[in-house]
Amino acid sequence: MRNIVLGVDIGGSHITAAIINLKNRTLVENTWRRDRIDANGTASEILNGWANTLQQCMAAYNIKPTKIKIAIPGPMDYKAGICLIKDQDKFRSLYGLNIKHLLAKEINFEADKISFLNDAACFLKGELYSGSLSGFDKAIGLTLGTGLGTSHMARGKTRDSDLWKMPFLTGIAEDYISTRWFVKRFYELSNRQITDVKDLIDNHSKSPYFNIIFREFSYNLAKFIYKFIKKKMPLAAVIGGNIALAEDYFMEETRKQLAEMMGYSFPVKKSTLGEKATLLGASAST
Repeated sequence: MRNIVLGVDIGGSHITAAIINLKNRTLVENTWRRDRIDANGTASEILNGWANTLQQCMAAYNIKPTKIKIAIPGPMDYKAGICLIKDQDKFRSLYGLNIKHLLAKEINFEADKISFLNDAACFLKGELYSGSLSGFDKAIGLTLGTGLGTSHMARGKTRDSDLWKMPFLTGIAEDYISTRWFVKRFYELSNRQITDVKDLIDNHSKSPYFNIIFREFSYNLAKFIYKFIKKKMPLAAVIGGNIALAEDYFMEETRKQLAEMMGYSFPVKKSTLGEKATLLGASAST
């Protein structure tokens, strides 16, 4: 069946996959898989982890997908399937490898039926496709997690905005809008180590630095969105990624700070689809 596709979202700490029925824009029940991946592992460990998830996902459905569409952060040679990530604290062991051919071999699937796509662009496409941005035709998307993903709508297509490395404050944008900023900033203030934003919320919410960190993050995020808006002139923005799960601690303050910078209230929406947005966006991409 041409409408049956395996959609995949690869992030810095996880892989998520599901069989997608493109005809009715839905995930096939009981095929959803989400597994943690050590992005600092060896190439073999990472590829084996990905392959295991994909194989279990496909085994849960009796129809073989016609294609596998994989959303993954850049830099990548997306057409050839060559990983070019080397300076982002993830996937260093994959640098220069043709992960399309290696993964195809691991799962015994035709390499020419596997496509790699930018994860941020897929996320925005999914939200425009059937999520929180349905009805908008000009928007920007941000995925906040291990890294910073940015995307925009241009001439009817979603594209990677590649703003993670944009000069920002005293470094680049990803230095201030990512999990590593929370880890670094909390250590600077408290001299205590955390693993991620979930750890901060679950185990350090009583810290005197907890609210300070989220206020700083809200300002940084609002300032970045303001610069993003000036570049692309969108009508709305959508935010997703693991950090977006902590929206209660920063979203309203971000909107408030952004409104002060803009001089008016700009629509900043949280993803309604979550990880499904990227899977749907990847699967629907040509």
